[in-house]
Amino acid sequence: MKDLSSLLGRIGLSLIFIVSGAGKLAAYAGTQQYMESAGVPGALLPLVILTELGGGLLVFSGSFSRWAALALAGFSIVSAVIFHAHFADQMQFVNFMKNIAMAGGFLLLAANGPGAISVDAWRARRGNLQTA
Repeated sequence: MKDLSSLLGRIGLSLIFIVSGAGKLAAYAGTQQYMESAGVPGALLPLVILTELGGGLLVFSGSFSRWAALALAGFSIVSAVIFHAHFADQMQFVNFMKNIAMAGGFLLLAANGPGAISVDAWRARRGNLQTA
């Protein structure tokens, strides 16, 4: 149960970032304008896409998952503060709390690892076999 739960948890955490990163690629100019309207330089969009899409795929596969989880936890908190800290607006408050919850999930992943069904675990098993 633990291994399957770890896999499904990673998939759940990563999908929003994979879909969002791909969406930013598809609507690059509009996303860049939105960022700039929030006071974030549009030149940072490639880094945002790399973080979301790349980090999401790393968490999904369980590859370098602790580092990717830490990066996405930080990204979630920063984006909550920059884009969703308008607490008078109920939807922005909900989005702020969603980002904080995702950061919490990523911190749990960073602390506990990706589980046995992951590239990281496969690499560790392979390394142990080669040194035995």
